[in-house]
Parts: sequence; structure tokens; C-alpha cells
Amino acid sequence: MGEDKPAESADSAPAEMNAIPNGKGHETGDEITASAKTSPAEDGANPHRTENTEANLPEGQECLSRGDNKNTTTFTDFEGKTSFGMSVFNLGNAIMGSGILGLAYAMANTGVVLFLVLLTAVAVLSSYSIHLLLKSSGIVGIRAYEQLGYRAFGTPGKMAAGIAITLQNIGAMSSYLYIVKYEFPLVIQAFLKVDKPAGEWYLNGNYLVIIVSIAIILPLALMKQLGYLGYTSGFSLSCMVFFLISVIYKKFNTPCPFVDFAINAMAAGPNVTLPGGEDDPACVPKMANLNSQTAYTIPILAFAFVCHPEVLPIYTELRNPTKKKMQHVANISIAVMYIMYFLAALFGYLTFYGEVEAELLHTYSRIDPYDTLILCVRVAVLTAVTLTVPIVLFPVRRAIQQMMFPNQTFNWPRHVAIAFTLLTFINLLVIFAPNILGIFGVIGATSAPCLIFIFPAVFYIRIVPKEEEPLHSPPKVMAACFAGIGFLFMIMSLSFIIIDWTSGTSKASGGH
Repeated sequence: MGEDKPAESADSAPAEMNAIPNGKGHETGDEITASAKTSPAEDGANPHRTENTEANLPEGQECLSRGDNKNTTTFTDFEGKTSFGMSVFNLGNAIMGSGILGLAYAMANTGVVLFLVLLTAVAVLSSYSIHLLLKSSGIVGIRAYEQLGYRAFGTPGKMAAGIAITLQNIGAMSSYLYIVKYEFPLVIQAFLKVDKPAGEWYLNGNYLVIIVSIAIILPLALMKQLGYLGYTSGFSLSCMVFFLISVIYKKFNTPCPFVDFAINAMAAGPNVTLPGGEDDPACVPKMANLNSQTAYTIPILAFAFVCHPEVLPIYTELRNPTKKKMQHVANISIAVMYIMYFLAALFGYLTFYGEVEAELLHTYSRIDPYDTLILCVRVAVLTAVTLTVPIVLFPVRRAIQQMMFPNQTFNWPRHVAIAFTLLTFINLLVIFAPNILGIFGVIGATSAPCLIFIFPAVFYIRIVPKEEEPLHSPPKVMAACFAGIGFLFMIMSLSFIIIDWTSGTSKASGGH
């Protein structure tokens, strides 16, 4: 770029090492200091630090170890312009997805206390995992998940990270569009008061998914930078706050045990309420509960906090980025989502108890399909998940470019083509996909443990030099245990799901 580079490292790194064609046009920014500090002695004895720190890069991802001050690793890849608040919105939106709709069902199958313990554990582990990612990226000066994989394990590491991100985020986008497919027709039907659809095209979920993808998602996905989506992310999160307030309000306005609309209508009209139902055994919350569906709870919860593919792209665009500042962005996002998740699950569960369905909003429709508040909530949730799809698409495009076009500069036709192909593929998947729990369960059990637990831990162990932290040092031992938890979690979740499927009791193998 425009700086003098230390001669010993300018020729030593292949361009592949740090090139980040990530769907954004990079400029030479001001030097941005990342908080990765070592003593000058360690820096000199650290082959990782000097070996691959720079190269002539197609999109300008560089890390300069300054000659006059070797204590700082400096990013010059991109001048971040996204504010702290917008970054919190973007990361919060990446975390908040359709998972929130399955949490009341998860609570019904674990009990309140066990659910809270699991949710807390996953939130804390997610934050620790982001700490490992940020520490690794600060040490090598690379802010791309796939490139951390490359630095740690070469091409296999890069491909593993890229494939996991692609699978995870395609699963997430599928689940969001799945909600559009099933919810949008019901909302239109209720607004138009159509009791028995006669095959109208505008009540066909498959057509509506395609329309939403082309009209809303594709234009947003074509944005050059993730930072521009901060406004839509803020709006998306406000829609989910409205959803949460409505779920809490409904808890105090829904009788227990509730009566299905069909039965209600035959009895005495849709406004019948049953007094004195609170003593019913079906209306007592369970503190702990284990059954065959408990197997889905851990993957659904893990899926609920996966934002790791988005962390480094958001870090890249953060204004004046430091590791500490990005960790604050992550912690605030996780804390806010943690509170929202718990409240949504708790009040959703306390409204319906054992009757709650895998998709919470469907349960409300069983009481009164024409409830105006629930219709508005459905519109809000549809808006929120639709606006989350472009955020989740960015890391997939970045991963595909890392794997297939590693040394190429930003290119508009390729940028557009990858987004279009991905959306086409996901639309096909959603139109022919199984139940939403199947998507959550299987993807959550495979790629989520890799991205949350295993990759950040093994990359950290490989990337942090032994001179700085020997293998038996507490941070590396903790990271190794963290990776072990990920493997256990993956094996356990997959085993539960396979047993559940083969026994034929699974809700994931049937229709919706």
C-alpha cells in the first residue's frame, strides 16, 4: 500500500494467506491499531508474527508490524466507518433469528430452570468463543474466519471454516425463508378474511418466498458493505422487541387451559373464556422436564447464539477497531439477545405450557386466527427475519470467494452472481424442505458446534505462539477443553436426533 514495509516479511507470504475478497471494496485506510500486544522480545522470537504478516494483496488486507514499535499489530485492510451502535445492531440482528420462535417449545421440553441454565451456558460460551476469535485475529492481523483457518492449518483449515460457515448460514437463511413461506400466506389470508383458500396464487407460500427474495432480500444483499445494513438491522430488532412485548401481553390475556378456535366457535363464538382454569395440572410450569424432544433443545439453543461468521466482517468495518471494543460489541449484543430470548421463551411457555408448538405463532392462531395483535406480530416477525437474511448472506459470499476466488479483487458481476445463486438455491431448498425443526436440529448439531466451540479453540491453540503461551498454559488448556465440549456436544446432539428419527417419534421427520 502507501507505507514502507519491513523487507523481511514483504516477500515471505503468499498472497493467499491474507487476501480477503469479502464482497466489499477495500480502500487503503488509516492505520488501525488492533489490541494484540506482546513484548518486543517475544515479538522477535515469534515466527508466526513475522512470517506471514504482509503481502501484495489484491484487496489490501495487510498487517504491518511497524519498525519503530513492534508492540502493535496494525490492520491496514480497510478503514472502518461503521459506528459502535450500528455494529451492535448488525451483530444483534445476526444473532436474533427465527430461533426465538422455537424457544418456548424448547422450554416446554426442558423445564424453566434447566432451560435457563442451558441458555446461560451457551451465552457465556459464545462470548468466550468470540474472545478466542478476536485474540487470534489480533495476533496475526487477519480479520476473516477462513484466513484464520488457513493460518492455523493451511488450505484444509480454510476449506473447513468456509464450508462450516456456508452450511450454517444457508441453514439459517433457509429457516428464515421457511417462516416467510408458512407465515406470509396465513397473514394475507387472515387480513383478507379468506376462510377457505381456493388456490389463489397470492396465498401460495412458494410464490411469496420468491417474491420477497427478489423484491427485498436481493437488493439488500447486493450492498457493497455490511455497515450499510445497520439501519435495517435496527428496524429488524425493533420488530422483535414488539414481538416480545406482545408475547408478554398475551400471557395475561389468554385463559389456561386455552380452547381451540374450532371448538370455541362451535360452543359460543370466538370470545369464550374459561374461568378458573389456573388450577388445572396442565397449567403448572415444569421446572425440569426430560422427554424425547429434549434432544432438540441443545441444538436449537446453540443455533440461537451463532453469530461467529459475522463477527470478523463486522470487526473489519468497525470504526477505530480494537479487540476490546469489538468484544464490547459482542457482549452487549449477546446480553440483549439473552434477555429477549429468555423472556420470549418464558412468557410463550407460560401462555400455553405443554400445548406450545415448535413454532410459537402457530399456537396463537389456534385460539383466534383473526386476532389483530397476533397478525401485527406476524408481520413484524416476517419483517425481522426477512431483513436478517442479507446480514447472514454476507459471510457466505465471503466464504465462497475465499474458497473459489482467493486472490481476486472486488468484482461487481461476481458479487451479484454469488448472491443471486445463493438465494436461488435457498429458495429451492425452502420450497422442498422438511419441517423447521429438522433444519434447526441437524444444522445446529453439526456446523454450530464447529463455529462456536471447535474452530475458535483449535485456531487459537495453533495461532498463539508457544513462546507467548505454552501448550500447558491455562488459556490453551481452557481452549482445548472448550473444543472438547464442542465435540461432545456435536456427538450427543446428533445421537439424540438419529435415535429420535429412527424411533419414529420425531416431529422433525414429518410434515409441518
